[in-house]
Order: sequence, then structure tokens, then C-alpha cells
Amino acid sequence: MPIEDVSKIRNVAILGQGGVGKTSLADALLFAAGKVNRLGRVDDGSSFFDFEPEEIRHKVSISASLHHLQWKKHEVTIVDTPGYANFLSESRQAMRAVDGAVVVLRPSGQVKVELQRLWAWAQEEGLGCVGFVTHLDREAVDLENAFEQTSKALQIPVVALSLPIVGEEAELRGHVDLLRERAVLFTGETGQSREEAIPAVLAERAKQMRDRLVETVAEASDELLEKYLENGSLAPEEIQTGLRAGVIARRFLPVLCGSSTRMIGVHGLLDAIVDCLGSPLDAGAARGANPKTGDELERPPDAGAPMSAFVFKTMIDPFAGKLSIFRVESGRLKADSTALNAIRDTKERIGHLVKIEGKKQEPVTEVVAGEIAAATKLRDTLSGDTLCDERDPIAYPALPEASPSISFAIEPKTKADEEKANQGLHRLLEEDLALRVHRDAQTREIILSGAGQQHVEIVVERLKRKFGVEVELKAPKVPYRETIKGKANSQGKYKKQSGGRGQYGDCWLDVEPLPRGKGFEFVDKIVGGAIPRNYIPAVEKGVREAMQEGHVAGYPMQDVRVTLYDGSFHTVDSSEMAFKIAGSLGFKAAVEKAKPILLEPMMKLEITTPDETMGDVIGDLNSRRGKVSQVEARSGEEVIHAVVPMTEVLRYASDLRSMTSGRGAFAMEFSHYEEVPAHLAQKIVDAAKAAKEAAKG
Repeated sequence: MPIEDVSKIRNVAILGQGGVGKTSLADALLFAAGKVNRLGRVDDGSSFFDFEPEEIRHKVSISASLHHLQWKKHEVTIVDTPGYANFLSESRQAMRAVDGAVVVLRPSGQVKVELQRLWAWAQEEGLGCVGFVTHLDREAVDLENAFEQTSKALQIPVVALSLPIVGEEAELRGHVDLLRERAVLFTGETGQSREEAIPAVLAERAKQMRDRLVETVAEASDELLEKYLENGSLAPEEIQTGLRAGVIARRFLPVLCGSSTRMIGVHGLLDAIVDCLGSPLDAGAARGANPKTGDELERPPDAGAPMSAFVFKTMIDPFAGKLSIFRVESGRLKADSTALNAIRDTKERIGHLVKIEGKKQEPVTEVVAGEIAAATKLRDTLSGDTLCDERDPIAYPALPEASPSISFAIEPKTKADEEKANQGLHRLLEEDLALRVHRDAQTREIILSGAGQQHVEIVVERLKRKFGVEVELKAPKVPYRETIKGKANSQGKYKKQSGGRGQYGDCWLDVEPLPRGKGFEFVDKIVGGAIPRNYIPAVEKGVREAMQEGHVAGYPMQDVRVTLYDGSFHTVDSSEMAFKIAGSLGFKAAVEKAKPILLEPMMKLEITTPDETMGDVIGDLNSRRGKVSQVEARSGEEVIHAVVPMTEVLRYASDLRSMTSGRGAFAMEFSHYEEVPAHLAQKIVDAAKAAKEAAKG
């Protein structure tokens, strides 16, 4: 049955940097709520969230995965998200579907760039957050220092909701609930506990931390602050009200502590999810636009409003086919109904509706505003699309684009694999918005681009597992080009007589360089019928074909203007073929005199690096013939803008990771072509000639 009271819905993302224990915590939440009868574990491959074979093999979350649970008469959707840089685009997508987040933190307080990026996105989406410090059974902890580091890195006040209780041998025994001022001691590995008075040794510290909590909560509203200043304290219900208001308004980050593998503090986190994080009602109306007029529209999270839903993720399931996972923003969506895809202006038949429970699906007949569900086998719908009532259409903003940072050429092992590879990659593109595939028009290679080397390698693994296609990854060929630096003219004359009708074409051509990036221009200045009008297109065709062959190293030419200004013809022997050959000969002869040069593609890089490694990164860019155009400070990091030759950054992702200890990130896109330095050009020419000879042999 759908949830009719939207205030009882919680859609929550589990966020955190890679390796911090997000998935283990998500599994613990399911077990604590009684949704599953065993505790899923990442280490032995039994997690209810990391179930894909690649995730089990690599022990890393690759995709955002979902489960539902009930707690204190609330329906909670848990979305476990990846934390490693290669897969953060999945986390970004998931944030469009949730109203709050649990931020998983290390006891050391270390905050990596991945968490800073996730936190910034969460703020953009307006997500209130609670924190959870896990692994307290494994690592010594100085909570004061950890909170200070976290607060500085995320630029938000951090306050404790609980305090760890540690035994004689540094063993985590439980925690102090600062809100209820009670000690919770755990008596088993599955979360059994008992409550006691706060141990005397922790009483003073617990009081100090609770006072700080109450003071921070009081500052969340003028009314509470006035009461606090008058009375010096707040009633428990007032603290809870202020806590929730402050979280939703993103004024502070309240943090609990515990151990997900030992089920310590997990029940308290479920309470915090329900009591502190917002519902779809708190998120307010969803904003979109009329797909026809562009007029701004809003949809309240109300089951009685016109139906609208935002598709934030697509899964290709081997049994169910394509699953389009969406959040209902308003109204009701029923199985066996019809909806309008407002982005593609097509109608979709909504057959089966399901709730996603890890790798399984639970059929439902109806979902309402605020709920997350999936439709099976939609024909045209992709991630980022809006489904709505065709009588009252609305289109929501698309998902943010992910910029690939590394590219590989893929080579199918057999001819049969080549056809299947194209089909398989097309399906994977529907699932993975950080993936790009194209065939390079010049090199004829299939180029696979992704967020990092591990991302691309896992795509290749999925290609083999899901579609039976084996491909090899290779460094892509650099698409060099050629042009000219000077002006020249020459005659192109083709005359052939071998009995019977001959061949005759004669043309005079001027060649000159165009500004970089202008391509090719053909100018016809024939007057007086020196060449008949019907032969002039043939001359241009001959020039274009010669441009594709190049002159320096066989690479296509660009940024050239060719002017046809004179010529002659034979009334019997002239033909289109003769003038095409004449055009080609004339162009080649003119280019030889016009200082032909080699061009290389230049890439625009935006590199994010910690302050302490900025010098190393800039020095490395200089060694790669890069030109740094700007350095700007942003959220405690340095952002470097540079232009670097493509050949120098084919493997930049791994190099940057080494220089910055995994904390750096970059986005890259094509910028323009520049002349290759003379000392490097000869090496490229020699390599091209050797490759041509090898192809002949």
C-alpha cells in the first residue's frame, strides 16, 4: 500500500568518501530495522547493497543501490552511494531523489576531496544531514579533534549526539545518548543493549557536550534562543524540535558514533533519520517548467496534485529488462497506466511498478508523492527524464552532466564482438551517465571515456559479463592534423591519351592559411569560362580528397583556403574525373611550397588539488608543455586552469592521483589545435611512415 501521509516518508542517501564504511552501515540499518534476518557484510560478498559481481570482486560500491525499511511507523528509503572518485556521478544522481543524508565519517576526522565534493553537492540540493562516526571498534578516537577537523573541512558547526563508551582494553562497549542523558551498553554482536546511568568517569564530559549541543540547537531559532537565555536550558521536546529545524535548515551537523559491524549506535541512527531529517513536505514544491512554453511551474508533494515523477537512475536487469527508477514528485502513479515523457514528448505505457530492494524487486500497484519506485521496460525514457500527466505537463531540470577524465581505444577481439560491443555499450550508456562512447572519424577507433581508469576497466568487465563481449583497452591514437603556414600557387594538370577518347583537366590554385579552427574554404574565381561550371565541383572534390591524405605525415589537413582562379579544358577529352585529379595534383603541388606543418590537439584541463600539492601539479604541467592560465581558491582547495597537449595527458588520471595522494581531481575537454614543436614533429612523422610501411607489409 502507498504511504498516504507524506510526512512519514524519509528518503536518505548514505554519503562518504571511499572505504569509510557506508555500505556496512547501510546493511546494519536494514538489519536493525528487521528488514532482513542477517547482517550483510561487504568482506564476504553478502551485502544487500553491493551485489553486482564487480562490486563483490573489487569490494567497492560502483552503483547507487536502494532498499526500503520501516522504523517508528515511517517508510525509509536508503540509497547507498559510491564514495570513490571514479563513481561519484552515481552519488550525484541519487541526491536528486532524496531529502536528507547520513554522512559517514572517519574517527580520525580525515576528510578527503571526495567527501568535500559530495558535501558541496548535498548543499546544492538543500539536503539536511546527520553524521555517523563508524569504525570506533577499530580505531582510537579523539572526538574533539575529529569534529574540529570535520567542521573546518565541511565549513559547518559539528555537534555530538552521542559519546562512545570505551572499556578497559580500548574496546567499544556502547555510547552515551546525550539527548536522553543515558548510557546505552551493548551486550551482543547483533545490537542487544541495556540502558544505565552515565558512567561517573564520563559524566562531566557528557554534561559539557550536551550543554554545547543545547546551545547550538537554541541558536537555530530566535524563539528557542530567547527561552534558552531566559531559563539556561530547554525542555527535551524543545531540543528535539530545534534539532530537526536546524538540520533541515543546514545550520549544523549533528553526529552520532558507533560501529556498524557490531551494531553499536545503529538503532540511534535510525531514530535520528526519522526525528531529524526532512520529509518530502519539508523539501517543498518541486520546480520545473512547461515543456511547450518554458513557463516556470511548481508541483507540491501532494497525492492529490497532478502526477509527476523524475527518473534519476536506469538499471539494465538481466531478468526484468530496463528498470527506470524515479521519485514521484506529486500526485499518484498507478501500474497499467499511461504517462507523458515531457522531455521526449512521447507517451509511455506504465506496465509494472516495483520497489527496488537491492537486487530484488517488490511489485506494487501504486506509488504517491514522495515515494521512490521503478517502472519496467519503458521504451523511450532515460535518466533525467520527467514522467507526468499529459493533461498537465511539467519538465524538471535534467541531471547534471559528468565530465569524463580519461579515454581508451577499445578493440574487440573478434569481428563478431565488434557488432555486439556497439549494442552492449549503447545499453551501458543508459545506465552510466559518466560514460561516453564515440568513433573517432579520423583514427576510426572506438573511444571509450570515463571518470577514471578503474571506471573504464569495470565497464569492460560488465561488457563481458552482461553481453559476452571481450575487448582490449589501448591508448587512443592522437588525432594529429596538418595545415600550412604560407601562401603558394601551382598548376594541376592531368592529361592522358592512350588511343580513343583521352582525359584532360587543367586548373590553377592559390592556397593560404586560415585562422586556427576555421576548417576549409573553397573559393571559385573562374571568369570567362576558363573552366566550365559543371567541372568546378570536381576540382573542389579533388582538393578535399587530397586534404584527407595530408602532406607531412598523412594526417588530414585543416584551416586552409583554396582559390581556383584559372585553368583550361578540352571540349572532347575533359571530364569530371580529369578535373578531380587535376584539383588533387594542383593542391598537393601548392601545399609543398606553402610551409606545411603538423598540428596537435590541445586539451583544456580544470584540476582541483589541495593547497600543499599545487606546486607539484603546476610543475608537472609545465613539464608536459602545459600552459597554466588561471589559479583560483575554491572551498579550501586550489583550482588550476590549463591547456596541455593531448599526447601529454593520455594517462593523466593516475599521475595526478599519485601527486596528490588520491585527493586531486580533474575535468578535461578538447580546446583547439596548435603547431607541434619542430623537435617533436619529426618523431611523429617517422612513426607515421613506419606505421604505413608496416601496414603494407
